[in-house]
Amino acid sequence: MFGGTGKRVVSLWFPRLASDRALRARPVDAPFALTLKQSNAERLYCLNKDAQTQGLSSGMSLSDARAFCPGLRSRPADLPGDTRFLHVLRRWATRYCPWVGLEGRDGLVLDITGSAHLFGDEAAMLSDMRRRLLRAGLSVRIGLGGTRGAAWALAHYAEGVAAPDTPLEALKNLPVAALRLEPKTCTALERLGLRRIGDLAQTPRAPLTRRFGREVLMRLDQALGDQPEQITPLADPPHYGTRMTLPDPIGLSADVMEGTARLLAPLCDKLKAQEVGARRLCLTLRRVDQDSQQVELRLARPLRDPLRILPLFERGVGEVDAGYGIDQLRLEATEVEPLPVQQISHVQSNRTDQLTDLITRIGTRIGLENIRRFLPADSHIPERSFIVAPAAYSEPERGWVSLHARPLTLFPPEPIAAHGRRPPRQFRWRRMPLTTARAIGPERIAPEWWLQDDSWRSGLRDYWRVETRQGRRLWLYHTPQNPGWFVQGEFA
Repeated sequence: MFGGTGKRVVSLWFPRLASDRALRARPVDAPFALTLKQSNAERLYCLNKDAQTQGLSSGMSLSDARAFCPGLRSRPADLPGDTRFLHVLRRWATRYCPWVGLEGRDGLVLDITGSAHLFGDEAAMLSDMRRRLLRAGLSVRIGLGGTRGAAWALAHYAEGVAAPDTPLEALKNLPVAALRLEPKTCTALERLGLRRIGDLAQTPRAPLTRRFGREVLMRLDQALGDQPEQITPLADPPHYGTRMTLPDPIGLSADVMEGTARLLAPLCDKLKAQEVGARRLCLTLRRVDQDSQQVELRLARPLRDPLRILPLFERGVGEVDAGYGIDQLRLEATEVEPLPVQQISHVQSNRTDQLTDLITRIGTRIGLENIRRFLPADSHIPERSFIVAPAAYSEPERGWVSLHARPLTLFPPEPIAAHGRRPPRQFRWRRMPLTTARAIGPERIAPEWWLQDDSWRSGLRDYWRVETRQGRRLWLYHTPQNPGWFVQGEFA
């Protein structure tokens, strides 16, 4: 046997992980199923026990399932949420051993070698796992063996424990699918009469290798411990937080700001070491009466400069009710984004930093989502030459490029009474009589034929910059194909 004798591995399989997670949040006392849209059809993805009792199964169309079970309750599945929940379970499982990895999309694998005695013995550890998971509302099947393959086989096909020295005794009656083989390989083995792992273990190896390749024997050897199979634990994500406990309570805003400054320095050093920047910070202030207040700061850009971040806390800290005093401060970067090291020079402008800080300051009052900016768009049509995007979550890919002057204000075309191809000497606009003093143009703009736009059905437009004696500087255009004059913008 491989030198890893003595290793003990636990496999946890959650056969109804997605539905159990959904029912934990919103319980349903009826047949229940999560659905996924596949090939324009809603199909069952994960069912609870009641739905399986009614004869429903995964992959069945929702319409057929409702025909079989009119009382079926359903919701759309949330696959990213299931993945996050499985990572939460992985972190929970580290209470039993430090080596915990993921096993597919609905399972965990634990290397409990040397840690079972902390709970009494292996049986006590497995009993504790099952009791806690069932109390959390999760269905689980547990397998324990000397190898990862043996534990997986027992968890999926017959819950139990495989002895360290004789794993074949616990696995010999399991189907060959328990070796994690492809379905077509299992079907081919069953056609040859090799339905059980015990049958496969007694078959000569050379013919199996010639017919099925090395995978079948590799999986068999991994399950029996004749080949090694590693368990790769997932590392916990870095935690960006610092805390300070004070011997005497404080209450002045200046003292809280000083404490925040002392927390910011080590936090920003940690962010710099990981080449990330904070996008959201949370300052928790614990009062002596055990109540706590939080100051959340959302930044327009990822930052890790304490001198720029600290002043942004002033407004939130000033609104805190210190009560009888604050005895603990905790600062966490709850949302971070990559921020690699950049080369700077003496000619670099700090206008971008100032604009970012301004957006953050305004965002603390009205919300970052409510601050918008204009970004250039790839179109020569005036109405499509820009887009409006959230300022904190967008960055211009290029600068503004325009061969001709554009008005500061652009509005839907407003018709005026005029004739001819040149701007009228006198006209009325918005009930104001105006006299043309100077006209510059025309600038002909053709419609984008590949786009359907009702406002450009009149065809070409000849734009003029018109300066009036009354001081108005307007942007007029004439449509030669369908004669008419319109005002569409006003210069500053």
